[in-house]
Amino acid sequence: ADIPVIPDLEDVQEEDLAMQVAAPPSVQVNRVLTYHDLDKDLMKYAAFQTLDGEVDLKLLTKVLAPEHELREDDVSWDWDHLFTEVSSELVTEWDQGQSERED
Repeated sequence: ADIPVIPDLEDVQEEDLAMQVAAPPSVQVNRVLTYHDLDKDLMKYAAFQTLDGEVDLKLLTKVLAPEHELREDDVSWDWDHLFTEVSSELVTEWDQGQSERED
């Protein structure tokens, strides 16, 4: 009775999707603060010195490191060099341990 039939190409009208462009998603983007802005705000507003009005963060804010102390240069790793360096340190530690046991 109901046998599925594959339609002919002439019977199917294809939409020309090449000329249609999807609408971009609408996302509300908030401004991302820099480390400098965060540091200024942290010291400026007392609201940042307590969490939920109960936890005192003053001790933490006193010992936070500034951004320039946290920045490190990007260093590429070479497997052979890294393996040699770690192996050398392990052998040196092992030799020191052996000489301490002998003493």
